[in-house]
Amino acid sequence: MIYWQLFWTFFKIGAFTFGGGYAMLPLIEEEVMSHGWMSMQELINFVAVSESTPGPFAVNISTYVGTETAGILGAVVASLGVVLPSFLIILIIARCFLAFKENKVVKGAMHGLRPAVVGLITAAALGVGKTAFFAHGVSYEAMKTVSFGVSVGLFALVMFAQRKKVHPIAIIVLCAAVGIVAGSLGILH
Repeated sequence: MIYWQLFWTFFKIGAFTFGGGYAMLPLIEEEVMSHGWMSMQELINFVAVSESTPGPFAVNISTYVGTETAGILGAVVASLGVVLPSFLIILIIARCFLAFKENKVVKGAMHGLRPAVVGLITAAALGVGKTAFFAHGVSYEAMKTVSFGVSVGLFALVMFAQRKKVHPIAIIVLCAAVGIVAGSLGILH
């Protein structure tokens, strides 16, 4: 039963999400939380790990949720579920691409999906940001913690590094190093 739930959940996520991994986050959050498969904090932690490990974000996160929920077989069925819709859709599109390439309905649908994808990515960023900056709730007291200061400092550093065109891998390694040092010193909780 759990294997079918994992497969079907991630199949739906893969089938109804356009715009890549970040656009999937609100749906992944909703599904994972409603099934009680992990806490929000656990999910947010793995979002960070998924983003900084090789491979597609959707596959990484589905594999993790599957593993945490039902072991290796759970990882396989969740990963298969998230990948299968795209695989099938691409097969169909590849067969029909030339016939629909200039279709006004198809062009209109693609233009309509763009703002939805931006909105989903923004919603995911706000949700992750709330958890990263205000893990224990939004309050003035939370803003006075060292943990909040470290998070804001890292965010500012990332924005500066991005503006200076620092390679994303270097940014990830630097932030991980700062997090490791802060965590080892007991600064983060």
